[in-house]
Amino acid sequence: MKKYIGLFVLLCCFSSWLTAGESYCFRVYLKDKGDSGFSVDEPEAFLSKESIQRRKKSGTPVTVSDLPIARAYLDTLAATGGEPIVQSKWLSTVVVASKDSTVADRLKGLAMVDSVKWVWKGSSDVVPAQEDDQEIRLVPSDTPLKEKYGYAEKQIKMLNGVKLHEAGFRGEGMRVAVIDAGFQNVDRICVFDSLQLIGTHNVIYPERSVYEADDHGTKVLSCMAANMPGIMVGTAPKASYLLIKSEDSDSEYPIEEDYWAAAVEYADSVGVDVISSSLGYFAFDADELSYDQAALDGKSSLISQAAHLAGQKGILMFCSAGNEGNGSWGKITFPSDASDILTVGSVTEEKKKSVFSSVGFTADYRVKPDVVALGSGSCVIDPQGNIRYASGTSFATPILAGMGVCLWQALPGLSNKEIIALLQEVSSQAKRPDAELGYGIPNIYKAYKKGAQYARAEH
Repeated sequence: MKKYIGLFVLLCCFSSWLTAGESYCFRVYLKDKGDSGFSVDEPEAFLSKESIQRRKKSGTPVTVSDLPIARAYLDTLAATGGEPIVQSKWLSTVVVASKDSTVADRLKGLAMVDSVKWVWKGSSDVVPAQEDDQEIRLVPSDTPLKEKYGYAEKQIKMLNGVKLHEAGFRGEGMRVAVIDAGFQNVDRICVFDSLQLIGTHNVIYPERSVYEADDHGTKVLSCMAANMPGIMVGTAPKASYLLIKSEDSDSEYPIEEDYWAAAVEYADSVGVDVISSSLGYFAFDADELSYDQAALDGKSSLISQAAHLAGQKGILMFCSAGNEGNGSWGKITFPSDASDILTVGSVTEEKKKSVFSSVGFTADYRVKPDVVALGSGSCVIDPQGNIRYASGTSFATPILAGMGVCLWQALPGLSNKEIIALLQEVSSQAKRPDAELGYGIPNIYKAYKKGAQYARAEH
């Protein structure tokens, strides 16, 4: 396991370019990946055993797309005066950073390069790590309730998820990656004391902790992994979690897509079953880099291509639809337009669309969002360890993703795509999906019973 993780860190991390001053980042599209010295016949050299096992289970072979980019190619890119900082082996791209903007012209002149795109500009000053007393445990000040699920009961009951938990499925044995902006204090908050941690990874600053700064991921994770009866129990409290930071909260540029793709590929290499991501993009700090709605075809954006490929490789992907429903954009955000993933919108307690929840359809007229869950007034844990109520598709997504984890645990014979189809089939408006709620609110226990019937019929 150390072998493939070490390879990834070597090829994909920020390093010496992080010094004071303005810098530029360029995405280099390669014509091919060169000879890395690895072979699809020996995948254990660059993928974990769990990743290989998942692919075998789903009937997904290891392909050339899984091979790393050749070290010689990265050295050639570096020789232009830039620093390769993050890459996608699936999409054959490398982001190169430099304080010299003319490096782009030198990159374009390389025979192995197809094209070059500017994806970031700004100060590369490193923000100092936060100093805090890490020994202090953060205990909720809220009064425990009699109900086992505590303050989170309504969001689980809406999905009829309690019965699935009572049937013995709470995520045991399932490996889940949460890709977000940061998980402030998760290592100190008592509701996460029983968290089964696979590991953490900071794509942007590999030497920095994911437990610093941004608390968005803390709230997201709590919807799935909180486990303090009477206070909050999440939808998959017994699953194992990989926490990945891919969002740069200081700016908004297309490089966010590269970070996210790298996070997904890392999660794949570690061998997760499920990914939950509450990040979405469409507008950037430089207007000329922003998308238009015609690009919502699941194929145009790099981030949506990566999401689709994750689904093709057997990962069950949950993505938030976005919170642009009452804004000028209005539509779902990238990568929620991707096919072979489950895009999640938000509803209120009254089961009506949340005003902010982004709508579909995709540009090529596919149903999105796929399904919805409670995202208006969702119960979450804040970075001080207390109960709060937050709104957004960011929280509807992990609430449903956790139940999807438990459902797949209960129905291991199904593929990720079959789980998606099953959830669509048992949702409240399955016969008449629309652009606001998609197929509607899933009935998780009904999905379990129907999926079990399918399994019995096949045998």
